[in-house]
Amino acid sequence: MTVNTTINSKTPPNPRNQIELERNNAQFDITKMNYFLEGSKERSEEVERFIQQMERDPILAASPKQYDFTKAEHREWTAKKIARLSKYIELETFDEFERRISLISVFDPQLHTRIGVHLGLFIGCLRGNGSFDQMGYWALKKETAFVKNIYGCFAMTELAHGSNVAGLETTATFDQEEDQFVINTPHIGATKWWIGGAAHSATHAAVYARLIVKGKDYGVKTFVVPLRDSKHDLLPGISIGDIGAKMGRDGIDNGWIQFSSVRIPRYFMLQKYTKVTADGDVKLPPNDQLSYSALLSGRVVMVKDAFRWSSRVITIATRYAVGRRQFKAATAKPDDLESKLIDYPLHQRRLIPILALTYAFSNGANVLAETSSKTLEELDDAVADENQAGIDAGIESMKSLFIASGSLKSTCTWLTLKNIDECRQSCGGHGYSSYAGFGKAFNDFAVQCTWEGDNNILGMSVGKQLVKNISSVLKDGVQTSGILEFLNNSKSIIGDKVILTPNDLKNPRKVLEAVEVAIVRASNQALITLDARNQDWDYIGADLVQLSKLLAHFFLLKSFLDKVDAIPERELVPVLDKLAQLYSASIILEGFSGIFLTYKVVSTETISYLSAEHIPTLCTDLRPHVIPLTDAFQLSDMMINSSLGSYDGNIYENYYKIVKDNNPPYIDKAPYSKDFEALLNRPSLEERQRDEISDEAQEILSSDK
Repeated sequence: MTVNTTINSKTPPNPRNQIELERNNAQFDITKMNYFLEGSKERSEEVERFIQQMERDPILAASPKQYDFTKAEHREWTAKKIARLSKYIELETFDEFERRISLISVFDPQLHTRIGVHLGLFIGCLRGNGSFDQMGYWALKKETAFVKNIYGCFAMTELAHGSNVAGLETTATFDQEEDQFVINTPHIGATKWWIGGAAHSATHAAVYARLIVKGKDYGVKTFVVPLRDSKHDLLPGISIGDIGAKMGRDGIDNGWIQFSSVRIPRYFMLQKYTKVTADGDVKLPPNDQLSYSALLSGRVVMVKDAFRWSSRVITIATRYAVGRRQFKAATAKPDDLESKLIDYPLHQRRLIPILALTYAFSNGANVLAETSSKTLEELDDAVADENQAGIDAGIESMKSLFIASGSLKSTCTWLTLKNIDECRQSCGGHGYSSYAGFGKAFNDFAVQCTWEGDNNILGMSVGKQLVKNISSVLKDGVQTSGILEFLNNSKSIIGDKVILTPNDLKNPRKVLEAVEVAIVRASNQALITLDARNQDWDYIGADLVQLSKLLAHFFLLKSFLDKVDAIPERELVPVLDKLAQLYSASIILEGFSGIFLTYKVVSTETISYLSAEHIPTLCTDLRPHVIPLTDAFQLSDMMINSSLGSYDGNIYENYYKIVKDNNPPYIDKAPYSKDFEALLNRPSLEERQRDEISDEAQEILSSDK
């Protein structure tokens, strides 16, 4: 019998042809679908223009070679890119530039963060906490908003305190005689830590410190503190260092800062809400949360990041799954080719729900951004007009916004980190290559789960507000508004009436109702537990986090459905409806089945049918659309920056070329070849022991002669 050991010489399947075939069978206009994702035709065209400009810019464009950069190279290139970006900000409105750098977060997150700390957090702190005169001086007159003269950092976090902002220990003591504040780091735990831009870049810091006036502690307020002079040398009393290697985002110069009796003028304190007079009189804000409004913009940005990053990784994984063939399906015929990964039901269950979730992210992010912008603008106007009724209304809107942004930031960043790794694993061993893009994406994105509000702490905080609002509605008849308006119906939906049956699964609005009921019933149970546990909120911490996650999904699903109902391009609705069904079924109902079953919101029969029939059917229905749906994100190859995810689908040729271009085959020996030569050519054990343990040595040494 002859065994054929040669490779089949027939032309192998071309993955490029496969993706073209799928693309040619698109059943909807991907450009119009992008209008849906971006929020409007105008915004879509703006995004396309921004991407084209940046991918043609020799400084800003990303490339595979960056996956091999050292930390020093990342920092040097990031600095060059900031200098390049400063040319764009001179030509655009701040809102336009903000949208530009939102796109940068996808392909160069360290650049996005390093300039975002200055423009988003430092200037955001000036806007949120400074008077109009202070904002005008620091941001405009000093040209800080144009990245000139001043480069700011955001000095909130300390070595011993992060999420507990109220517990920060840096002090700002008022010296009435000199009309100055003395900024001091009282001990090592109060050292400002993780401060982006501090190590090398920042000239000034927005410092969160305890306001001490006439011996009284008024809590944490904000101060502008110069760090470096015009020659970029550290000022007296300022000690700064680099915190060193991190998990990701090596282009950011995170540092630590210590203040040793650093004096600043009284008017360097930001006094939009808290005011200190020359006589030492203190006026406090109506709500302490107003002092943390700078964090709000960061959380809004991170929800948009969840959409952008998830769209990138699901595009890579989907294109690979269409081009990659492996094994044969159980139903395949002997002469059939190996099956595409995307045609395996398990692979569909892994990827297509992520695609549906990403579509939900898009509109949730858009709605949150619009709500945030409107709320902050209305509050600023009310403060400028000294309109107390407007200020009070703005504060209430801010409370709702903090709840919405907290639940969405924590939930969406957790889900995105999970999406990145699931997409990596779906690409098998090749997903582990840095050039695939997943490894750096995971390392760079992971920080979003802990900075600007640790996700678990945020989740507990949001859940606590939910439970308190339920209590007010049930016990006091108080009416809620904003994201929590649905709680006003709490009394009518507490109980054990089943809300969702198998027949309702094709109606995402019915699922939305089920989410409302689950939140109310779980919150009511939390109240009962609190009463039994002597108001021990920590005891129900895990339940509070789950409530926060459910609230985020309520927001995302409602935003998605509202947008689908409103779009003029009705030809998109069938596929969008399938995506909404899959998101609500897989991510929400299946993901939180324990809660839905515990509180009898959904029947056991419904959950069983959901997993066994409904979700697999939806994945099958959406399978023909996966390439057009990912193409609709309209991410260029520069933004994708992956060996496996290029638009042409030519995965093997592209991967091989990137590897060869960035790692030319050695003509000479490796630099460390001598170490391997010494290893392989080392003398025998006997030689290395000088034959001292040989039979001859034993005979001589053991002799009694």
